[in-house]
Amino acid sequence: MRSPAQQVAFTVNGRKVEIHVDPVRRLVDVLREDLGLTGTKVGCNAGDCGACTVRLDDRQVCACLVPAAQAAGRAVVTVEGLGKEGRLTALQEAFHAHGAAQCGICTPGMLMAAEDLLARNPRPSETDVLDALGGVLCRCTGYRKIVEAVLSLNSLPGAPGEDRGGGSAAAGCAVGARLPKVDGVAKLTGRECYGADRYPEGCLLLRAVRSPHAHAHFSIGDLRPLHAKYPGLARVLVAADIQGQNRYGIYPTGKDQPALAEGYVRYRGEAVAALVGDDSTIAAIRDEELPIQWQPLPPLDLDAALAADAPRLHEASAGNILVEGRVARGDVEGALSGSAATAGGSFETSFVEHAYIEPEAGYARRVGDRIEIFATTQTPYMDRDEVALVLGLKPEQVRIIPSACGGGFGGKLDLSLQPLIGTAAWLLGQPVRCVYTRPESMASTTKRHPARMTATFGADAEGRLTGVRFHGDFNTGAYASWGPTVANRVPVHAMGPYAVQAALCTTRAIYTNAPPSGAFRGFGVPQAAVVHETMMDDLAAKLDIDPLEFRHRNALKRGSVTATGQRLEASAGLPTCLEALRPHWQSLRAEAESFNATSSILKRGVGVACMWYGIGNTSLPNPSTMEIGVARDGTVTLFSGAVDIGQGSNTIMLQIAADALGVPVSSPQLVSGDTDLTKDAGKTSASRQTFVSGNATRLAGEDLRRQILRLGNVGDGATIRVEGKTVVLRDGAAERTLDLSQLPDVAKGCVLLGTGNYDPKTTKLDADGQGIPYETYGFAAQIAAVEVDTELGTVKVRKIVAAHDVGRAINPTQVEGQIQGGIAQGLGLALMEEYIPGRTENLHDYLIPTIGDVPDIETILIEDHEPAGPYGAKGIGEPALIPTAPAILGAIRHATGVRLTRVPATPDRVRTALKDR
Repeated sequence: MRSPAQQVAFTVNGRKVEIHVDPVRRLVDVLREDLGLTGTKVGCNAGDCGACTVRLDDRQVCACLVPAAQAAGRAVVTVEGLGKEGRLTALQEAFHAHGAAQCGICTPGMLMAAEDLLARNPRPSETDVLDALGGVLCRCTGYRKIVEAVLSLNSLPGAPGEDRGGGSAAAGCAVGARLPKVDGVAKLTGRECYGADRYPEGCLLLRAVRSPHAHAHFSIGDLRPLHAKYPGLARVLVAADIQGQNRYGIYPTGKDQPALAEGYVRYRGEAVAALVGDDSTIAAIRDEELPIQWQPLPPLDLDAALAADAPRLHEASAGNILVEGRVARGDVEGALSGSAATAGGSFETSFVEHAYIEPEAGYARRVGDRIEIFATTQTPYMDRDEVALVLGLKPEQVRIIPSACGGGFGGKLDLSLQPLIGTAAWLLGQPVRCVYTRPESMASTTKRHPARMTATFGADAEGRLTGVRFHGDFNTGAYASWGPTVANRVPVHAMGPYAVQAALCTTRAIYTNAPPSGAFRGFGVPQAAVVHETMMDDLAAKLDIDPLEFRHRNALKRGSVTATGQRLEASAGLPTCLEALRPHWQSLRAEAESFNATSSILKRGVGVACMWYGIGNTSLPNPSTMEIGVARDGTVTLFSGAVDIGQGSNTIMLQIAADALGVPVSSPQLVSGDTDLTKDAGKTSASRQTFVSGNATRLAGEDLRRQILRLGNVGDGATIRVEGKTVVLRDGAAERTLDLSQLPDVAKGCVLLGTGNYDPKTTKLDADGQGIPYETYGFAAQIAAVEVDTELGTVKVRKIVAAHDVGRAINPTQVEGQIQGGIAQGLGLALMEEYIPGRTENLHDYLIPTIGDVPDIETILIEDHEPAGPYGAKGIGEPALIPTAPAILGAIRHATGVRLTRVPATPDRVRTALKDR
């Protein structure tokens, strides 16, 4: 029940305001919705994430926990209040230079917490920084760049002092430069616009009504009494209101997920109806008021779904098996039986939640016979096609305008609110918005696939792998999502980045009554890495070979043939990664052994793990098209469909475009993501954008450059300089000019337009998985040093050293940030993150690493040039995560002798394993 509104007067960013408001209304809502200060973000509305941190009378608070009445007579400072006359503060400049903002959704909260610290303590220690910023969660950066940025302001020992760059780069010098993000200032000032930050006047609100049961039949009764009770209720959408095909999915065939369930739900959190109306009405209606009759059914977990008498969750999938994957090469049984040593085991991983700090949000509006959707997404063109399918429209009738994306990691590849707000706006002729709550986001969206895996590895007496047998059952949940991708990618990678004579690797994706499992940074490869790295440690121990040396002995390298029969012709830098780690390995192992000699309860250990990852889609078309144009007024624009979800593709593409065209990186502007204005660059996933869209960008820049040089009748080595409406070309001593104002329009307001298209060179895999699944692979090795409390079972990661073969670091600062962020997520996978449907649907019960959990991370960039990549580059998004968890498990084993086979290795599991040892 609402309290009577009252006048509340306070100061915001030095300006006095007086509002008539419910006194218990959240301060964050007052700031965002009443005052338009959307720089303050909402990630949880429960005080768990800290994204809404502001300063109240010069102390940091979570604005979601402060009633408006408590601000009366006080001073509030938000991120918009930092800096003066449009200039960044020293702290904002430090964040910008150090790459401390990735997706940017947590950045305002981080800045306000850091401002609070610096106001009280201008020269903080690292411990001070960790304490002061501990209430703000970040899912992207791994926190280390944030700590560096704050410490850099006081020049403490250990704070980075090198020149990080801060401006532009001369023509031909952009690639390889540590340039700040092109969208960094917007993220640092609160101007960046996320899915919940913008909506049209007169926008209605939509809220989905979701199943409280994991498996049930249901029916919806007469809705007229509900409408009579709530005049502000514009419509209740049910399955019958879907205008097109009420089935969508990732693949052209096998679309199996309804926008609204049709009398049958397959997981807790599935949408069965959607309420549309004014804000106060939608907030007032309780789900229980809808006339829904439920007939619960026994939910199927993995074992129940595979039982011989299990009901089919989808009629087309016998045995509830969605798809199977397979890679087979050589005589595996013969190889294993003839091995000098074998190792085997069974392993289990859990659901993992993406936990991006920005919940799903956006709005839709009908424009004539078209629908426009502004929303957070990783894949605008896939959204366009799926929304068109659900609404019964042609794809060209749908426009997707991506908002800034506050983290994705694969979770924003699948549709969420898009078909519902699109349907509502189409039917009602009014704009409709939706913002997921944190529990709704966690209950209804995709997770990392839980896996049960078994394996046997063999090696000869010299320590060379002979054979690998692997099988994995992956819980794909209620709907297919990216299950086929996981089932087909894992067998390619399951033996690890090692040369092996014979392999049989099989997988199944299995339907259950769990939330759909989808894409999450690695498509199943992180789960498989836990297995193959444990096997490598087992074999190294049995053969009495140093674990790092054993990996080096077996590492894939240039000229190696993989288990799919692909010869690695070019970049394969794993041996170099391991060589770079060797001195760290030796010193850290010696340090741990020295410590353990005098410590009885606390034990230290050091583990090593390797990875490889195929860049892009597995044996499927994977094209990207990019365009670069010059307008009559001399404006150079990159039209990029590659969505930046925090990984930095906006900046990377501009760096590549500038060098390909031959202009300074400050010259091109960016138009990104909008399906009406850009070509399809493919989804932001599979670590593909730098390699695939980067190549397309390079080709587009080279195409435009050729056009300009041809018009100017100059040679290939000529320089290009754009001065207003004139292009100045210098070829040796000769100088020529092009008058752009005299050229006819081509398209998109441009008089010249260069186009580039790139599709990686792959082949289909045969029935045994033989062929070329990827054109190139990322490789890495990481060392983890840990300390284990053997009485409590707690594990503290003390240091990570990560050597990654990235081909070429287009922007080293961003590459380091991706590695650090991936490591933080790998630490969570290893030690704390376990999603349990119905129990861990908030950021209080579901634990992700905080700033105090992430240790010092030393990154070593190995640039093993990839000739097929743009300027030699590959990808880094997913490779950063994959070796971290197995390295940590190896370190726990070194410290305690305990071989853990289930992650996360929570204190109770570690303690139990120690007791059972």
